[in-house]
Amino acid sequence: MNAAVPMNDASRWRDRTITLAHGSGGRAMRELIDEIIVPAFDNALLAPLEDQARIPASLLGDGGTLAFTTDSFVVSPLVFPGGDIGTLAVCGTVNDLAVGGAIPKYLSCALVLEEGLDVDMLRDVLASMARAAAAAGVSIVTGDTKVVERGAADGMFVTTAGIGVIPAGRATGPAGVRAGDRLVVNGTLGDHGVAVMAARNDLALQIPVASDCAPLNGLVEAMFSAAPDLRWLRDATRGGLATIANEFAREGHFGLVLDETALPVADAVRGACEILGLDPLYLANEGKLAALVPAAQVDALLAAMRAHPLGRDAAVVGEVRTERPDLVVLRSRFGGDRVVDLPLGEQLPRIC
Repeated sequence: MNAAVPMNDASRWRDRTITLAHGSGGRAMRELIDEIIVPAFDNALLAPLEDQARIPASLLGDGGTLAFTTDSFVVSPLVFPGGDIGTLAVCGTVNDLAVGGAIPKYLSCALVLEEGLDVDMLRDVLASMARAAAAAGVSIVTGDTKVVERGAADGMFVTTAGIGVIPAGRATGPAGVRAGDRLVVNGTLGDHGVAVMAARNDLALQIPVASDCAPLNGLVEAMFSAAPDLRWLRDATRGGLATIANEFAREGHFGLVLDETALPVADAVRGACEILGLDPLYLANEGKLAALVPAAQVDALLAAMRAHPLGRDAAVVGEVRTERPDLVVLRSRFGGDRVVDLPLGEQLPRIC
């Protein structure tokens, strides 16, 4: 955890807020790490508190390919209906590995804490991270902590990196996509974006929506078991399904037609979008993925997804076409077509 000063006597945490001293590299920083951070993630690989985690090759499995990802998380407010920045950090990194076909194994956790942050808030976020890691079956094995001046970090920023293993013979990407392949999502769209928006103090909205923040690796493994020829997966985070659909079409050089009547959107999310002039296709998600699958395997895939708690509302929402390559087209409920382009910017700031 990058703290160089050893503790020679037992300490007892007394501070109620984070101070600049907790980022100094001295005794106060070591107390923060020993008393607050390490107990949240306690495991044998973390225990030595070296500047790196030493992971025996045997723990990574045999015959697979190593996958590695990293991401930073900045969200306001830190806590929102259905999650907080800690849950977001773990699930986001786990999901980035999972949709690449990897089985997530180990995470790092780097914290940038703002002077004045309530220590109880820090404890709660760390506890959320520990719960999310346990749910995903991963361990947080190394990390770093910095403290910045008041007003410089919106309370807390979190960076997580992850290591996973892609099993031998599992390959995803544009090369295998064929015309007629179906586009499948695992549930309702836009929940996270609306939940964070409603939680912000400057919006007096009472919207009964919770974030969909969740680790998707268990669902992804069930999907590969049911449909071993899964073509390509992405998690629909910032920019929503519209962005992922465009990435598929442009990187794969094929056309993609979406069916508006098939898009799963919760009534509360649809209502909020109508009030605020937002499009659920572009809203952020943190527990949703999009997958391209051969038509012959789509029924088996949907059955497996709907049997999983995170796939109960799975639906086929589109199809790969040879015409209009690189374009995503939405077929409206009234029968007309419109191009679904990449967003110029985010509809809402600081969603993840």
